[in-house]
Amino acid sequence: MKVLIIEDEIRAVNQLQSMLKTCDFKFELLEIIDTVEDAARWFEENETPDLVFMDIQLADGLSFEIFQKTTVKAPIIFTTAFDQYAIQAFKVNSVDYLLKPIQQDDLKGALNKFLQSNRSATLDQDTLKHLLSDLQVPAERKGILVKSGSGFVQLKIADLLYCYSEDSITFGVTQDKRFIIDETIDVLFSTLEESAFFKINRGQIVAKSSIMKIEPYFNHRVILSVTNPRDQQFIVSRPKTSEFKQWMNR
Repeated sequence: MKVLIIEDEIRAVNQLQSMLKTCDFKFELLEIIDTVEDAARWFEENETPDLVFMDIQLADGLSFEIFQKTTVKAPIIFTTAFDQYAIQAFKVNSVDYLLKPIQQDDLKGALNKFLQSNRSATLDQDTLKHLLSDLQVPAERKGILVKSGSGFVQLKIADLLYCYSEDSITFGVTQDKRFIIDETIDVLFSTLEESAFFKINRGQIVAKSSIMKIEPYFNHRVILSVTNPRDQQFIVSRPKTSEFKQWMNR
């Protein structure tokens, strides 16, 4: 069984491979790809794999953008941190989806569904593109409910300087405070206004209004000086650097 993994987190790749072996799933790993651009190019230049595991959030954008660039005929199992209600419709357009952190039983169920489908389930490209369009429409979110002491307060989006993930916890930082946000970085970013916030790497989101200075960094990246950095470094990942510069020009 020839398998392609499209995922930008090495730990998630290693975990998936280990779990597949535990499922007694005999497979040949063709390649591990971490960006939309590389994935689209791979599908153009290679034969269709038997099965694709595809994360929704990649280093340079949502994986659904791959389908806007090329035709994908392979069955796909999506892996995602998005809320299951937001992706319920994907079940009819792919073999299955797995919510992160992936559970062994869920993986076994997805593989069984794939094997029982005669390995021929493919995506409805037009429907998927429509779902992508729906998913990318940012919600008009004004605030985030966060814990404060023994109660809760609303963190205003307008006050948010940046967010970052550390030890699987998402933090939101304002001029004066740091709050714990009960959402993953990917889910949080999907609800923020594109023109105001940019996900500079897999673990950090920065508000345009908080960026004070941009400087070159090694390996064709850039490093940012932001308001109230709290000992954080803000380095734009290489796959996102060009897009980030365009975003700053808008």
